Amino acid sequence: MAAIRHTLQREVFQPNDERLLAVVHVSKLLKKKKTSFLCIAITTEKPLCVTIYQVKKTDKNIYKKKRSWLLNELKSIDGKNISGDTHEFDLQFDKVYKWFAINLQERQNFLVVLWKQCFKHLPKQKPQFNNIPDDWMGETGMLVENEVAVTPGYVEPVESEDYLALSEREEQDLEKLMTQCEFGISNAEAFMENLAKDLSILDGENVHSVLASEQQVAQLMIQIEAAIAEAEKVETRLDAYDEVLCHIRDTMEKMEEKNLLIEVANRNNQKLLSELEQVISQLDLPHKHQMALIDADLTSAQGLQDAVAAGKALLAAMNAEIHPALVRLAAVQEQRKRFDKWKTKFSQTISRHLNNLFIHLGNDASETLSFHARDLTLPKHNSIHRDLEVYTELMHWCKAMDRKAYTALTKVYTNSLSKLYERDIKQFFEEARQQISGMREKKGKGSGSNQDIAGKLKQQAQSFGGPAKAPPPSGLLGVERDQWGVDVDAAERQRFDEVLERALAELEPVCLAEQNFCVSFFQLDVLSPTTKNTQTTLDGLGIDAKNEVDATTTVALPLKKMEKQINEEVRRMMGDLFGCLEPELVSFIAYYEKMDSFYCMYVLVRLSQHVMSAQDTGSFLSMSFASALVQVKRNFDRFMQAQLKSIEETKVNRKSKCGILSFVANFEDFAKTAEAIFKNTDRRTDLDKWYTKLVGAMFEAIPRNAAEHHKTPQEVVKMENFHHLYALLSELKIGVLDGLRKEAKQKYSDALKAYVTQYFGRPLEKLNLFFEGVQAKVAQGVKQSEISYQMAYSKQELRKVIREYPAREVKKGLDNLYRKVEKHLCEQENLLQVVWRAMQEEFIQQYKYIEELIQRCYPGSMIALDFSIQNILEFFSEIARSH
Repeated sequence: MAAIRHTLQREVFQPNDERLLAVVHVSKLLKKKKTSFLCIAITTEKPLCVTIYQVKKTDKNIYKKKRSWLLNELKSIDGKNISGDTHEFDLQFDKVYKWFAINLQERQNFLVVLWKQCFKHLPKQKPQFNNIPDDWMGETGMLVENEVAVTPGYVEPVESEDYLALSEREEQDLEKLMTQCEFGISNAEAFMENLAKDLSILDGENVHSVLASEQQVAQLMIQIEAAIAEAEKVETRLDAYDEVLCHIRDTMEKMEEKNLLIEVANRNNQKLLSELEQVISQLDLPHKHQMALIDADLTSAQGLQDAVAAGKALLAAMNAEIHPALVRLAAVQEQRKRFDKWKTKFSQTISRHLNNLFIHLGNDASETLSFHARDLTLPKHNSIHRDLEVYTELMHWCKAMDRKAYTALTKVYTNSLSKLYERDIKQFFEEARQQISGMREKKGKGSGSNQDIAGKLKQQAQSFGGPAKAPPPSGLLGVERDQWGVDVDAAERQRFDEVLERALAELEPVCLAEQNFCVSFFQLDVLSPTTKNTQTTLDGLGIDAKNEVDATTTVALPLKKMEKQINEEVRRMMGDLFGCLEPELVSFIAYYEKMDSFYCMYVLVRLSQHVMSAQDTGSFLSMSFASALVQVKRNFDRFMQAQLKSIEETKVNRKSKCGILSFVANFEDFAKTAEAIFKNTDRRTDLDKWYTKLVGAMFEAIPRNAAEHHKTPQEVVKMENFHHLYALLSELKIGVLDGLRKEAKQKYSDALKAYVTQYFGRPLEKLNLFFEGVQAKVAQGVKQSEISYQMAYSKQELRKVIREYPAREVKKGLDNLYRKVEKHLCEQENLLQVVWRAMQEEFIQQYKYIEELIQRCYPGSMIALDFSIQNILEFFSEIARSH
């Protein structure tokens, strides 16, 4: 076992600076075949630590630590039998470990060392030792006396109870001894006998030395006993000192504890004093503010200033941040009740004053529309805003402190001012109507009261917007040309455009000024009031008070949702103030659209410009303009749809020559008017879209009308109308219609060619038939030079046919053809010379064809027509000049 102990010390504990104190060879109680070693080891350097290890031996004869427990983790030891003759024992750490010791002596030594280490290093946390013989623990009673306990698990160095390793010097002495004996290794028994002899000699010498120093030993013992007596005296005195010091230490600890309590109390008193001073400063309202709240004078500048300052002070006091515990103080609750009383009184004063002021300003027509002014203007009522601006902070106070009063005042303001704006807007649009019509009545300087003016305006508005039957539509493309634009006054259209622009421009600053004032005065850009109004409120204040708190608590909303809600609130109030604006604007526009449908184009362009140029697209005016714009766009589309329908339903007059169709002729004025209106505007795409539809409908309607007209050939109708349309589109230079322009030119060319082919035909018909037969023979294989030998196509037969077309008869036939063409064509399009030249070119082409065949098939026969190309040119020229 000593060899195993030495091996464990060297291989397992020495590398970790630990020293082995005890070891026992054990096995598990239920698995006795598997053995291991329980070791008690201590570190060699401070801080010292005692540890219990379970060490196992591997298959390669290497010792390794399997488990480890600190000494202070040991809870109990059970020896199983008080007699000590059992091999079993239990150690309890985090759980109970049951062991079976192989050797009883090792078990006893292990438990004794464990007892000593626990009593030496764990005086206050000793584990329980159960069923351990008393004589094993009897020698450790004085080990812990007068020792100071250290941190559990860390111990002071101890001496080895059973085993000490050889030091270097001892090893050197041992080696020197063995070298002195030559047979120290080869003959161990002789070496042992030699050592025994030397040892006996040394023992004898030691005995003689001890007997010789007996007297000295007796003296030494006496001195030791005297020293022990002195040490006991010193120890007794030290114990007395220690008791005094312990008493002093306890007294100082109590004094220190009392001082800490005093400091805590002082700090608490200071904090309480600070909190109370803060509460008093927050809830204290100066006497002058109290008087201003109770008896506020809002008619004078100084009184108004004092009222505003008192309101701010009251708002700050009621919004004071006070600790919830302090809110329950009776003084705070009393002050709160005073605040509520002052708030109610002050709110009533503000509500009464502003209510009367709103009604007075709404009835006072300080700025009205002047019927004598040259320019159309709308009153801005800046004086009302200036009179009310001084009460802005009081209105903000009402919103924060008394939402019910704030809502009532807002309603009174909108009701009063809406009547004023309704009167102004109606007069404004009435003046606009008079400036457009140029029929404004002259009024004397004394024009009567406002009620008289309003009555007259109401009568005139009823006469304008009454159920009178609208005039027949004169602006449709499908109407007859003599009915197009009969009731149209170009100057009035221009005046309408100018007045409309002036009216829209006048509405913008008035609405924006009122909107800005309302946002500032009524604090519409703040969703909820700045006050919390909850700090000094208790359950005892009642249900109404708590409802008020809930209603005024700030609600955190997403930014986009907050902006949307603010815009809706602003638009709602502006809608109450300018409720008549949109109906009056729509009525004004609708009246003139009934008179002249082209006005919808002017309105569409002007309204679009104002909507697109608006700085605040979410403002009330922008939304009103946008709503009106939607209606105007629908009217514009209906107007264009009516144009399209008029083209499709056009019926031509079959009693006379067709000429240019009405929708083709009217389209020129229509397009030029539309181009002047929509030039360089954002609504150009709307017009271009309808251009395509209208011109496309004309392309379909022209052939249909041409087929229905029996007095004018279809080709003439198509030729004249497509030529007129092509010329118009070329003049207008509308990019979106460029493809249709080219198509119109192609249709005109096709119609011209078809007309020439149909009505000019072949003036030399028999010659054409003769040479068609010649061509047929050539196609059958007869040579051209042998055609004259054919009986039916001989030279004699050719001369006979030529004699039927003398120059005089040809000229006479051309003259008759010219008269027929002249009857077909209309004078306004002036296509007669164009058609006549086309027929001339067709005749010359036929003449050249016949001459070429005569030269190829009858060469050298000296056969020729009775007239030449020069004669043909003269015939056509003379006939054209004669007519």
